[in-house]
Amino acid sequence: MIERPNVEALLAGPLGEWLERQVQVRAEAKAKSNKRFVIAGLIGAVLAFVGWTTLPIPEQIKAFGTLAIALVGAAWAYAPRAKAIEETKNGINKAIAASLGLSYEMEFDPGHGFDLARRYGLLPSYDRSNFEDLWSGPLGARAFTLHEAHLEEERGSGKNRSYVTVFRGAILTISFDRRFLGTTLVERSNKHRKLFGGSQDSVELDGLELDYVDMVHPDFQDRFSVWSDDQVEARYLVHPRYVERLLDIEQAFSGKDVRTLFKGGELVIVIESENMFESGSLDASEDRARVTRCVDQFMTLVDLCEALNEPAR
Repeated sequence: MIERPNVEALLAGPLGEWLERQVQVRAEAKAKSNKRFVIAGLIGAVLAFVGWTTLPIPEQIKAFGTLAIALVGAAWAYAPRAKAIEETKNGINKAIAASLGLSYEMEFDPGHGFDLARRYGLLPSYDRSNFEDLWSGPLGARAFTLHEAHLEEERGSGKNRSYVTVFRGAILTISFDRRFLGTTLVERSNKHRKLFGGSQDSVELDGLELDYVDMVHPDFQDRFSVWSDDQVEARYLVHPRYVERLLDIEQAFSGKDVRTLFKGGELVIVIESENMFESGSLDASEDRARVTRCVDQFMTLVDLCEALNEPAR
């Protein structure tokens, strides 16, 4: 669908020149951060000494206050480094995106693809969310978006309350040349089960009743379930070659829980993954390796999108 970006060409062009200028910027950020760590350490030590020796409060509160001072000081001291890393990441990723005819944004509001994934149960329920690394634009002749999501659920109560990660991964959306007649969902098997065992005959998602689609591939049925309100179209979309692709992708991603949705004129793909596209670093000697890794990660997901796209038949 698209050609892999040439890392050597990227680094020999405007990106390489910009990274050369960033060497000094990152060195200054590191020096500023180191100076702040010294200042924060001295101020923190004085405040902690005064607090522990003069304040008539329980030791537990003193310990909590000391920890709070340390955390605030560390955050303040690290801020210049974080800013330099973020600027480097943004510059690298924008250059990679531009070489592909795409746009890149670090911060954004999730769009239609995420909303579909949420409404049709491709994502777990959550209480807190964070989104980053939006790649968007034409992928061949089709509209394409890819972004990462980190979803957390609040658990426990009172002092034991905490946030637990329930999803970290990528959400891809690609348009089709035609609209689907129905809605077809491919997800992990055994997600919707009857009270006393066995798969349900149908599920209701976003106000639609989707019926279970019986597939003839035994390995596929062990791992995935297909639901649709158009059985004929579902079997056309999730055909034997598609089944084999999905099983191969599962193996390539070490069982990283791929699920897909055919809706309207779009295919939505959700896959759990590590935190990706972290191309920024304070160490300029790492730039080439990080650019290469970012390109590898992006092209792996583009290949995934191409593999799960409807082939011409």
